[in-house]
Amino acid sequence: MNKAILVFMTSVASGLVLPAASGAEPPSTGPVIEHYGPVFSVPEGSYNLVPGTQYKVSMDVGSASHQAGQPNRSIESMARFLNMHARNGINPGDLEIAIVIHGQSARAALHREAHARIIGQTNPSASLLEALAGKGVRFYLCGQTAAHYGYTSEDLLPEVTMAVSAMTVHVRLQSEGFTLIPF
Repeated sequence: MNKAILVFMTSVASGLVLPAASGAEPPSTGPVIEHYGPVFSVPEGSYNLVPGTQYKVSMDVGSASHQAGQPNRSIESMARFLNMHARNGINPGDLEIAIVIHGQSARAALHREAHARIIGQTNPSASLLEALAGKGVRFYLCGQTAAHYGYTSEDLLPEVTMAVSAMTVHVRLQSEGFTLIPF
């Protein structure tokens, strides 16, 4: 075994390797989306959005959660976006947000009964989508993905709008002035 790897593994096992944010407060949720979107505090004056400016933001979500039974991490990123900006002086009402769902992430758009029937377990993202929608976030599901997986409009959470395709939504949102968060 490589000596550097052995030293690192020994350090981890003995607790000598500290996380990068060892002196920082742990992340916490809120104030906009409670229980989702944990964020760290940053120094006052950090580069930020401009208070009082209206922003239109979209996010593309195509991959499933990294952990079974957990809310979709990419969708939860939008809860982080709302929480961190509210903590840093940005009025959540100044943020118009749309999330475009396609591919493996489509299961996050299913209502609880449909998710249980189709996937065989409860939808771990349902409460997250409901919380975000309650703060004005819009959700669009790619109709091509839905058809591929056999999902119907009746299978979707009421907060989700069926679209012709994810590409269609992105083109339309861009023409309406939305900025795509590229990850």
